[in-house]
Amino acid sequence: MATKPIMSLNIKERSLLFAQLAQIAYDDEAEATKKVKSLGFTTVEFYDIDGAQAYRFQNKSDMVIACRGTQPTEFNDIKADLRAVPVMAETIGRVHKGFKKEVDELWPLVLEDITRTVNKDNTLWFCGHSLGAAMATIMASRCFYNAHVPNPYELYTYGSPRVGWPKYVKTLGVRHVRWVNNNDIVTRVPLAVMGYKHHGEERYMNAYGQVRNPTGWQRVKDRFRGMWMGLKQGKIDNFGDHSMVNYVANLENWNKE
Repeated sequence: MATKPIMSLNIKERSLLFAQLAQIAYDDEAEATKKVKSLGFTTVEFYDIDGAQAYRFQNKSDMVIACRGTQPTEFNDIKADLRAVPVMAETIGRVHKGFKKEVDELWPLVLEDITRTVNKDNTLWFCGHSLGAAMATIMASRCFYNAHVPNPYELYTYGSPRVGWPKYVKTLGVRHVRWVNNNDIVTRVPLAVMGYKHHGEERYMNAYGQVRNPTGWQRVKDRFRGMWMGLKQGKIDNFGDHSMVNYVANLENWNKE
């Protein structure tokens, strides 16, 4: 699918491709290289500084920065999100301190690659899941506010937490397609009462994994439906819905519709 320029893909195809790349970002470099080759990418670089991790997937037309996140199975694994401390961003407004720190580790390496003259004709994209979604959002924002850096064409995130305060979110001028799978708990932290807001154009998957645009009340009912379905299967829906495997599976089914 990605053997042709990403710009030529429709929203369904792009959403699936970036979901696949966000999932591949969890693999080691050898496995990731093998998988993205089948998607049309010929260059792979792995960034890893003190646990902050991301990939650069590239071909003759596109460059994708896919940030690696975490896949919690217990509430303790995301408690850092609930202890968020807002700090001044590199751009405008306040952003989550922990997410910013992860980006700060990798940014010099990423910046060097995306500003190389040889890459000036590549279309730049960002994607990520969970913590990786937050990192991708911050990186895209930094590109947008740096006149010497190519602007990303789009940002695709899956199971993203809230990243910054209203001013930061309002001034993040990158088109952002933000995927939410029903009861995904990570999409609800840090808490809105702490001042954090989501960015981007939300795309919602219901309890059956279908892409829908429900009203507020329909969404409430759908969340309860998802929790009930999870209980019947002996699973905690809030954590299961955060799995990148489920995001990819739902988008594969959407592409078949």
